[in-house]
Amino acid sequence: MKTFLTDIFPKIQRFSEKLDNLTLLTNQHWVSIDDILSTKTVYIFRNNNELLVSTNGKVQKERWEYLGNKSLLIDKKVDSYLFKHGFFDENILALKVDSSEEYAVFVNESKYDGELNSIDRVFDFLRRKYLDPTIKSTIENKTGQLINPTKTTNNIVLVKHETDKGVIEIAPCMNFKGQVAYMNGQPAPDGKYKYGFMLSFIVENGIIVKD
Repeated sequence: MKTFLTDIFPKIQRFSEKLDNLTLLTNQHWVSIDDILSTKTVYIFRNNNELLVSTNGKVQKERWEYLGNKSLLIDKKVDSYLFKHGFFDENILALKVDSSEEYAVFVNESKYDGELNSIDRVFDFLRRKYLDPTIKSTIENKTGQLINPTKTTNNIVLVKHETDKGVIEIAPCMNFKGQVAYMNGQPAPDGKYKYGFMLSFIVENGIIVKD
């Protein structure tokens, strides 16, 4: 079972499920992020405290137990391991090795077979899901601009701008010129839009041609 040093889990722990949420923990197929190019190890925590560990299809029956105090014991035939709560949601399970800053990381198989098939992708997924909203709130508070959850086809979050003709949405940028301007989810109508204090830009065919 490979472990990783990272500072992301303490940062997002407030978003985590509790480790004693056995409905979410048990009977799921949790894939260990190990040497996934050659080995796929799946952990299945069963309700009867049996732990099925499948390595490339070969299954061993072991034991697990939730001990309370955010602690989980994995009892293998050779060694036993005590883990503390690291992070837990429907996609990711991170168990912190007791008295260490290292984490064993598992991915729900439904995600592992999709986008989350490496530790770098796991970290990127968690940053986008849990840290980006925090960054978003900070930007809104400092700038007064509302970041709209609406996204472009390239998955870019749009920023709202109040104008004399209504709300315009534009991808985050330093200069508006050349950007697509959206209104109500569609390219904005042609015209001159005034915003802020004596500021304006011109839209032609949905594109800002002058700011």
